[in-house]
Amino acid sequence: MTRKIIIDTDPGIDDAMAIFFAYKAEGVEVLGLTTTFGNVPVDKATENALTLNEVAGVSVPVAKGVALPLVRDPLPHPDFVHGKDGFGNINWPASTNQPVTESAAEFIVNTVKTHPGEVTIVALGPLGNLAKALELDPEIAGLVDEVVLMGGAHLEYGNVTPVAEANIINDPHAADIVFTANWQVTMIGLDVTHQVLLDNERLARIKQANPVEGDFLMQSAQHYINFYGETFGVEGCYFHDASTIAYVLQPELFGLELGTVRVACEGIAIGQTIVAPEGKIFPAEAWKNIPTSQICMEVDSEKLLALFEETLSN
Repeated sequence: MTRKIIIDTDPGIDDAMAIFFAYKAEGVEVLGLTTTFGNVPVDKATENALTLNEVAGVSVPVAKGVALPLVRDPLPHPDFVHGKDGFGNINWPASTNQPVTESAAEFIVNTVKTHPGEVTIVALGPLGNLAKALELDPEIAGLVDEVVLMGGAHLEYGNVTPVAEANIINDPHAADIVFTANWQVTMIGLDVTHQVLLDNERLARIKQANPVEGDFLMQSAQHYINFYGETFGVEGCYFHDASTIAYVLQPELFGLELGTVRVACEGIAIGQTIVAPEGKIFPAEAWKNIPTSQICMEVDSEKLLALFEETLSN
């Protein structure tokens, strides 16, 4: 059965991996890309999404989204991770194509209402577009099949602060809206993505089998891999955004825990995803009457990477 998805994205090297993964995968139909600030400003994210379409040879609609967090002051874009261009400073020619006239939030609402109960939103960046879509039409929460997001950390340390992951801390108020809305959220955070390491040996095999997308990923990933080597001493890069697509394709690769999630929106813990495990009772009110989320805690990393390689190599 084909899963219809919208990818909300801030491309981003790991976003490119996820988007190409989705485009090549059997059983997934990408209905659109909606863009947000995050790894790069939203104008650059939109340009990059259009460029990825061009590289992949597809005509999937791209809708430009939010440029700023809902409430907090914006954080600097992480040029040291993704490069100033978002693609590892490889100077890839930009697409001359244009986004659709709808905003990202409008595109999400209209697409979900066109396919009620069928659309999964795969969110790879800060969550402002999803929050705006809920504000525009709260009823879509009951019409979305699932929200699968890369973000947050339950027991793992954060990657921006000791407790906060980058996508969540960039727009914590939007993230709290998304986690507390009445839809199914599956959180693929650092607890699992730090268990999966993509290396140059695998990227080289993908490039040999798929010289188009493979060459783009090989070039762009070098900046990313160098960052992880210098920062964490690993030989490769953590497999963040593309893990969402693996979950959409084969959720059995992941081990889940259930719980209600709130996001700290101020103070020293801003951006922390705070999980109240299912079955635990706390006197605090903040986690009561909140829908239960699925939090990914385990992953079969070798099968996940094999699925990525096989899909990109076809």
